[in-house]
Amino acid sequence: MSETTHDGRLAVSDRPSPDDGLSATELAAKYGLAVSGARPGLVEYVRQMWGRRHFILAFSQAKLTAQYSQAKLGQLWQVATPLLNAVVYFLIFGLILNADRGMEREVYVPFLVTGVFVFTFTQSSVMAGVRAVSGNLGLVRALHFPRASLPISFSLQQLQQLLFSMIVLFVIVVGFGSYPRLSWLLILPVLALQFLFNTGLALIMARMGAKTPDLAQLMPFVMRTWMYASGVMFSIPVMLAEHPKWIADILQWNPAAIYMDLMRFALIDGYGRENLPPHVWAVAAGWAALIALGGFVYFWKAEERYGRG
Repeated sequence: MSETTHDGRLAVSDRPSPDDGLSATELAAKYGLAVSGARPGLVEYVRQMWGRRHFILAFSQAKLTAQYSQAKLGQLWQVATPLLNAVVYFLIFGLILNADRGMEREVYVPFLVTGVFVFTFTQSSVMAGVRAVSGNLGLVRALHFPRASLPISFSLQQLQQLLFSMIVLFVIVVGFGSYPRLSWLLILPVLALQFLFNTGLALIMARMGAKTPDLAQLMPFVMRTWMYASGVMFSIPVMLAEHPKWIADILQWNPAAIYMDLMRFALIDGYGRENLPPHVWAVAAGWAALIALGGFVYFWKAEERYGRG
C-alpha cells in the first residue's frame, strides 16, 4: 500500500499480514505447532512406548547392575537379601511361634521361602514405583519420552532380580524333596500375571509418588501390613480356621496371596489344590488385567504434569 505525505513524498507501508486477527490457537493449528509435553492420545502413547522398548530394557538392566555396585558381594545380594529374610521369618514364625500349624518341615520351609521371594517381587516393584518419577526428575525434565517407561522399567528390573533368586528357590525346593514335574511349567504364567499386576501397581504408585513424595516414607508400613495379611509365613485357611470363613476368603483372594499360592502349588509336592481358593486362575488373571490396564490409563492421564513444579 502507498500514500502521499503532507510534503508531497510517497510513503510505502507494509502490507497487512495474512495472520492478522488470528488467535494463538488458530496460529498454532495453521503452522502445525503443538504444546510442548502435551499428553498424546492413548493409542499414540502405546505406540511411543513400543518405540522405547529398547530403552526400557537397557534402563532396567543398568539399574539392576548399579543396585549393588558399591557392595563387596555385588549381585549376590539379589539372592541373599530375600533368603536372609526367609531365615529370620523361619526362626520367628516357624520355630518360636509355630506358624506352620502341623505342616511338615519338608513342606513348610519351601512354603515360607517361596512366599518371601514372591512377595518381595511385588513389594520391591511398589517401592521402586513410588520413586520412579520423583527420584528421576533430572531425566524427566531433560528428555522427552513416555514417562510410563520409568515404572515399567523398574518393574522389569525387579522381575530380572526375581529370576536370579528363583535359582536358589529351586535348590531349596529340591533339597526338601519336591522334584521337577509338569506343574513347574505353571511358573511361567504365574510370573507373567504377577509381572502385569506389579507393573500396573508401580504405575499407580508412580503417579501418586510424583505428587506426594512423602508417600515413600509411608509405603513400608503399608507393605508390611499387606505381607502379614497375605499368608507369607502361614497358611491362611489353617491359621483362621476358628474365625468366620469369609475373613479367610477375603485374605486368600487378595492378589499377593493368589500369586504366592499359585507358585507354591506349582513348586511344592505337598501343597495341593485344596489349599487354593476357588476359581484361582480366573481371579489371578482378573487382578492382572484390572491393575495393569487401570494403572496404565491412570498414569497416562497425568502424563503432561510429571516433572513440572
